[in-house]
Amino acid sequence: MTSTNQILFHIRKNITPDPKEEQFFVSLLNPVKLKQGEFAEKAGEVTYNFIHVTAGCLMTYYTDKQGNDQVIQFATAGWWTGDLHSLTSQQPSIYTTRALADSEILQLPKVRMEELLERYPRFERYFRIMFQNSLVTHQNRIIEAFTATAEERYHNFQKKYPHMEQYVPLKYIASYLGITPEFLSKIRRKK
Repeated sequence: MTSTNQILFHIRKNITPDPKEEQFFVSLLNPVKLKQGEFAEKAGEVTYNFIHVTAGCLMTYYTDKQGNDQVIQFATAGWWTGDLHSLTSQQPSIYTTRALADSEILQLPKVRMEELLERYPRFERYFRIMFQNSLVTHQNRIIEAFTATAEERYHNFQKKYPHMEQYVPLKYIASYLGITPEFLSKIRRKK
């Protein structure tokens, strides 16, 4: 399945655009290939694109004052990612997003997204659903951080991202789970 077919399949799960709307939407997308380690966006720079992952794996993280990367999100095929605050406010991002494996993304520039939403309001519904789902996911992650044990968080991570450990170094999984790499190794040995 091509990257544009993949994203249209995803969109059609939520709305029913007509062919003209789909064609216009696809015309707005910029395909980009990222090698492992390359950046999709960097902290300190304004985010100009909303990012849809079509292949590979991206990681969004915040680097704290001690230089430690605090993982906020992993995004694999079918996921949208990017710093929404920077995108909407045009303030420099506090996050960095980079490829953990060779990846393919579709960039949707903010100005073109606004044009899409104004021209074809049906896409407002699609993006509202995406943002609602994202908010629910982040809220659930916060609740899980307060209520679940580290072992439960790890097992939930494995269910949510069944193949992630093949892309992601354990130190980043540990950061995402809010534990040390050593403690994650201990949990993994219990299996």
